[in-house]
Amino acid sequence: MQRVVRPNNEIIFYDEVEWYSVNTPLYIFFKIYRGFFINLKGGITMDGLLAFTVLFIIFGFGDFISTKTKAICSTLFVSSVILLVGFWMGLPKTIFKDSSLLPMGSILIAILITHMGTLMGIKDLVEQWKTVVIALVSIIGIAIFVYLVGTPIIGRNYSVAAAPPIAGGVVAGIMMGEAAKAKGLQTIMVFATLLVVVQGFFGYPIASLCLSREAKRLSKNLKNGVIKKNIAIEEIASASENVKNRPKYAIIPELPKEFQTPSIILAKLGLATLLSFKIAALTNNVINKYVMCLIVGVILKEIGFLEKDGMTKANTFGLAMGSLLTVIFANLINATPEMVVSLLWPLVMSLILGVIGIGLASIPVGKMLGYSWQMSFAIGITALFGFPGTFIISQEVANAEGENAEEKQFILNEILPKMLVAGFVTVTIASVVLAGVMVKML
Repeated sequence: MQRVVRPNNEIIFYDEVEWYSVNTPLYIFFKIYRGFFINLKGGITMDGLLAFTVLFIIFGFGDFISTKTKAICSTLFVSSVILLVGFWMGLPKTIFKDSSLLPMGSILIAILITHMGTLMGIKDLVEQWKTVVIALVSIIGIAIFVYLVGTPIIGRNYSVAAAPPIAGGVVAGIMMGEAAKAKGLQTIMVFATLLVVVQGFFGYPIASLCLSREAKRLSKNLKNGVIKKNIAIEEIASASENVKNRPKYAIIPELPKEFQTPSIILAKLGLATLLSFKIAALTNNVINKYVMCLIVGVILKEIGFLEKDGMTKANTFGLAMGSLLTVIFANLINATPEMVVSLLWPLVMSLILGVIGIGLASIPVGKMLGYSWQMSFAIGITALFGFPGTFIISQEVANAEGENAEEKQFILNEILPKMLVAGFVTVTIASVVLAGVMVKML
């Protein structure tokens, strides 16, 4: 870097990248950037603490925007946009690895799903058969509409490759990408990967908008006495009166208060998750291991082994969700501007067709089953992001729309079970089956 003094006594520093004046914010930003980012073996990496801090600043800003927009622009959507633009402008693509959050998130995803199971009762799952029907019909709507309508518009290969990722995301996208690679269809392989990366940009805002309207409807009906308070509100009221609420089928005694420590709570969640994986393996993975985590979490909470909302009680939920977000956003490092531009037309058109297919399938069926069009569409749109987006957006909407703790919990109890079950049906189960069928059509 060279120091130059201009005739007006303004000091200028010349670097290999650009001229920067010491009295401009751009120069200050550049110095900070240079001070924290270091060259290592020809690439750019970040200090671990800095990477951790930058990520949570981005997530925190996403929370701020989500709160201000009442979850219409969700944390996931805002964070995705910031990170994508950041990578294009030079943000180190190793930020997730450097923060050490990525490997943690990879481990915690199963534990978090088990934790999600403790938030629902057996009665909740049995009652969600309507949600399962709407979710399955939505996947069929995606497959038919994207393939039949999309083929004459964007081409057969693009339509075939698009339907499974739109219906489910990562696993289905990987399956289609590998099939395309095996047949030498490099462009289709990149297309399938890019769909996985950007489909959340369509799904998150639509889901947030639908759930926000549904929350308003629920809140209005609750205040007008059209619907009754759900059990969550009664639990809050009981808790405020220091009345203990135990699951109906609890056969395991509750641990004394002094033994309900974070380590013991997390140990039990870990044991429950390991048990889930073992049971799934015994079924030869006919039941997906993550689906089994959800089921086991529900059962072990009902019999009293697991505490309800254990990770929150262990004061680990915030960090766990932050690390899990890095697993979602890690795919963004592969989306270069050139890739986006070259595949923009088939990418956007296939996603539009997928969303239309979801709407045409989910809304009429939902109406027949007694769901509002907002809730039905939100259930179908979970195909575009799945867990943990289903949980995060449900929480954001409940917190944004509820006027007090009771109302927030009421809204969450109404929408969360539907969104969780829908996400598992679309992303974990149905999309993989769809991918298995459509790989043969490439």
